Amino acid sequence: MKILREPKVYLVARSGLDDVAVRQFLDDEATTWTTDGDQGTELLSELAGRVCYMSFGEKQGRRSNRDYLENIIQMEHGSVLEHAVWSFIVTGVSRSFSHELIRHRAGWAYSQLSQRYVDESDAAFVVPEIIASAPDLYEIWERSVRDSHDAYCRLADGLSEKIERENPEMKRRDKRKRAREAARSVLPNATETKILLSANARALRHFVEYRGAPDAEPEIRRVASLVLDIMRQEAPSIFGDYLTDTLPDGSRSIATEHKKV
Repeated sequence: MKILREPKVYLVARSGLDDVAVRQFLDDEATTWTTDGDQGTELLSELAGRVCYMSFGEKQGRRSNRDYLENIIQMEHGSVLEHAVWSFIVTGVSRSFSHELIRHRAGWAYSQLSQRYVDESDAAFVVPEIIASAPDLYEIWERSVRDSHDAYCRLADGLSEKIERENPEMKRRDKRKRAREAARSVLPNATETKILLSANARALRHFVEYRGAPDAEPEIRRVASLVLDIMRQEAPSIFGDYLTDTLPDGSRSIATEHKKV
């Protein structure tokens, strides 16, 4: 049985600008736009803000992408951040984590591993760090997880036989699904899941701010820290205002003075 302690976050996609279409827009409006940004997602947020006020050409003002977006964040004009979207695949996380994650709705999209279709007979399990650090408590946890997983495997096999016996005409795929969807009821929240999520910059800022706070649940706080590490590299003009701190247990917390942008 595979036991996991560290999540992984992969940045797999990002939004960007269509340079030809942007140039056509500027030409049609008889104006120009000068910026030093080279990240398509950050440029998209700058463009959105400039469209609101038509601050192009002589009215452009700030010509640095970083200065422009820092001002946007300070002014709490967070709506223009909603146009920039990133997609991540997150693995090595528990079903407990995903129950917390999907509470974030506005600006998010999710595609999660299906336990109805995926065989969990070789599932991995995520142990909370506070349990992993105490051998006597870890023994209790591991025994419980093994018992639950064993029950799943026996139920899945037994249900497959029952469904085959009672519904031989059913498609093979549907037989497997019927067995797994019922057997999964005994799997613990510790069962690993995989999830592809997409979120815009404003939604990600909200996630990092609230799930990176010291009182956030430890597993989701760890993922929030990994997301922030990626976004500091990916869009430093949007995520550069966050500060991290080390808590007494060695984990990280996140804070910013620009809250609820």
